[in-house]
Formats: sequence, structure tokens, C-alpha cells
Amino acid sequence: MKAKIFAFGLMCLGFFMATLDIQIVASSLRDIGGGLSASQDELSWIQTSYLIAEILVIPMSGWLSRVFSTRWLFTASAIGFTITSMMCGLAWNMNSMILFRALQGALGAAMIPTVFTTAFMLFPGKQRVIASASIGALASLAPTIGPVIGGWITSQWSWHWLFFLNLAPGLAVSILVPKYVHVDEADPSLLKKGDYLGILLMSGFLGCLEYVLEEGPRKNWFTDDVILSCAWISAICGFLFLIHAFTAKEPIVDLRALAIRNFAIGSLLSFITGIGIFCTVFLTPLFLSRVRNLDSLQIGIALLSTGIFQIIALVVYSNMARFFDLRKLMVFGLLCFGFGCYLYVPLTNDWGWQQLLLPQALRGIGQQFSIAPIVTMALGSLPPSRLKSASGLFNLMRNLGGAIGIAVVNTMLNDRLNLHYLRLDEQLTTGRPAVEALLADQAAHLAAAGGNALNAAHAGLDLLHTLVLREALVLTFSDAFLAVAACFIVALALLAFSTPMNAAAPPPADAH
Repeated sequence: MKAKIFAFGLMCLGFFMATLDIQIVASSLRDIGGGLSASQDELSWIQTSYLIAEILVIPMSGWLSRVFSTRWLFTASAIGFTITSMMCGLAWNMNSMILFRALQGALGAAMIPTVFTTAFMLFPGKQRVIASASIGALASLAPTIGPVIGGWITSQWSWHWLFFLNLAPGLAVSILVPKYVHVDEADPSLLKKGDYLGILLMSGFLGCLEYVLEEGPRKNWFTDDVILSCAWISAICGFLFLIHAFTAKEPIVDLRALAIRNFAIGSLLSFITGIGIFCTVFLTPLFLSRVRNLDSLQIGIALLSTGIFQIIALVVYSNMARFFDLRKLMVFGLLCFGFGCYLYVPLTNDWGWQQLLLPQALRGIGQQFSIAPIVTMALGSLPPSRLKSASGLFNLMRNLGGAIGIAVVNTMLNDRLNLHYLRLDEQLTTGRPAVEALLADQAAHLAAAGGNALNAAHAGLDLLHTLVLREALVLTFSDAFLAVAACFIVALALLAFSTPMNAAAPPPADAH
């Protein structure tokens, strides 16, 4: 048993590294952009290129693990992830950074779903609940504390160390996994009958979809020819992929597993929690940077409470899972998660870590109490023969939820900002006492400081514009958080259609 736990721990370390690197750059994008002379539009591709590559590779991990075995696939993934992490730290311009980040995401992606399948293959009964809780905690904790760790590292050393941080644990995982992880055997003969058409269609569908979602808000969606072309390619490839996946004998992704009710509901819940995790981690640092103008370390400190409360919740959940129905714990978790997102809605321009404490505490507790039972619901409902291919689909849903969610809130930040600015501007008409008093006070103050009444009047108008833009931005972030919170109403409704989970049941005879 100790050998199993150690092997599982090694894989969890690799899984944590791969998941952490999605958001470790979130609070340090301004520093990276300054170091690489990148524009604001280019910076988002530091995260997006990684996420696109992960989304493309994760669904293929089940087939790859059957071909090369879990042990050697995980080892190769860890080696590739470690090498590309070093290359990211040595990047000399924005193009090289985007390329290395894409390779880092692609090569490290296989470490994510293989941990889920290994846990269900290694551990029976109640041990499986604890393993699921551990994976669920890491899956939600890594993107949550990524900006915290990233902000501190950037402040203490430089942004290069965000990537050099992976070298030591990556090397350890690469050396030890071949020795201790033994859960299956390789079958290279599967290469001859691989679903290469399915891989091609899936790559065209997901890759173009993610490009459209990322670039659409900045390029005014379908008015841009490239966006329109990619949308058509994604739609056609997606349609053909669905037909192929349900008709092929051995498709690259087991969509037929969605016929199992708990797996289908668990996958949808994974999609929604992906929206919650990635969107809040995306929006909160952005708010603190654009509205509060905080630096990387200050942003990291402001986000720290989520990780702290999630660690506390892990201990509580692990004990409660032994005595309570997992669906009840999941309801509690989704309520906390959704209500925590809703508590962001009344935010103002002076919110800091004190005001963020309660929403982030509820979000941290909610993530732990919802994600772990979702893992058990989805993967625990599958026979062992379908675990590998279906695990890729399950993990894809979480990352896809995050990618689509970030694209939607990005669009909201563009469109709703204009709407709120125009509405506020309509109220600031000449002759209103409050407006005239503000302009007069500012003009008098600036005239006294600069000695030029005309320039002081213009400066007062510029200041008023800045204040209106700031408040419009605050209202826009509030709308985005409200949209994320609304997703959890759908999640709670889905639970009504799930069947009871029996996580403590003994594993089938062919579980290994």
C-alpha cells in the first residue's frame, strides 16, 4: 500500500505542476510583457497557447496510455514538460514564448487525465474517495494559488523563475515514475489502428474553436475574415467529429460514455466548475491590476485566502465524506461556490484583500466540496475498461469550460464596458450641481498647482473621464462575476437528475 501511495503521490506532483502552470503567470503578465516587449493583446496568448495545447492533447491521453502504458506516457510527458519549462524561462521574444508555452502545454497535458484513471485503478472503496478528494483539491487549488505563487516569485526574483520552478520537481518525477508506477502494460500494436481521422477532426474543431473564442472579442468577431474562416472550420470539423465518434469502432474519445447518466452529468458539472475556477482566477487579478493598480505581489497576497480555505476544507471534506452522502456534500459545495461568486457582485473601486476575504473563502470551500465528489460521480460510474478514454473527455470538459468562460467574460469586459460608460456619461451633463462642483474644485486645485486656468479646466475634464471609466470598469467586472455565479444555478439543477453514488463499493474483478 505504501508503494501505491508513493506512486500516486509522484503522479499528483506532476499533475499539480501541469495544472499550476495554466495560471501561474496570471498576476505577472505585465512583468513578462515588459521583459519581452509585448503588447497587451499578445499577453493573453501566454495563457491561451498553453490552454489550447492542453485541450488538444488531453482527449488523446487515454489512447496514448494504452499504446505506451501509463508509466512511460507520464514519464515522457514529465520530461517534455520540464524541458519546455526551461525554454519558456529562456524565451527571448513574444513569439518564442508563445511557441514554448504551447509545447509546454501539449507535452505536459498527458499528466492530467492519467492521474484520475490511476487513482481509480489503484485504490478500492473508501480509499478511492480520499484519492478523489486529493485530486479534486489539486485540480482546483493549482489554478487558484497559481497567481499567488507567481506574484511572489516575480516580486522576489524575476518572471523567468515562474518556469525554472518546474525543473527540480520535473526531474524528480521523470526519474522516479518509471521505477514506482506500474498499473498497465504498453500495446504498440494499437498504433496501426489508431483513430487518426478522429484526432485530425478533433484538433481542427477544438483548436479553431479556442482561437475564435480568444481572438473574437478583440477582432469584433465575425467581421474579421480569419475569425470567420476558423469558425467555419471549427463547426464543420465539430459536426464531422461527432458523427465519427459515434460511428467509429474505437474512436479517440469515448463519447458513448455520455450515455451513462452520472458520467454525463459529472462531465457537465466539470464544465461548469471549470468556468467558475478559471473565470474567477482570471477576473480577480485583472480587477486588482486594472482598477486598483496593484503589483504582482499585492495581487498574489489578495488571492491567498482562497487557497488557505481550500486546504482547510480538504481536511474537513475527507472526514465528512466517510459519513455523508457525496451528493449532499456536492450540493453544499456548489452552493458555497456559486454564492461566493455572487458576493463579488457588489464590488467597488476600493476592494482589496479584506473585502475579497469572504467571497474567496466561500469559493475555496466550495471548490473542495464540489469538485472531489464530481470526480467520484463521473469516473466512479464507469467500468474499468472505459476509464482511460472517458477520463480524457472528463478532463477536457473542465479545461474547455475554463477556455469558453474566459472568452465570454472577455467579451463582456469589452461590450459591457462601453455600455456602462455611455450610461454613466449620460448622467454627467453640464449644469448638474455635483458635476459642476467636482469640476470647479478640481480646476481650482490644478490652477493653484499649475497656474494655468485653461489647462486646469481641461485637466479637470480628463480626471472626470478617468473616474467615469473606472466606475464603468467596476460595473463591468460586477456583471462578469454575476454571469459566473448564474452558472451554478444550472449546476444545482443538473444534480436533480443524478443517481446515488456508491463510492465505497468494491472494485470490479478486472479493475487492474
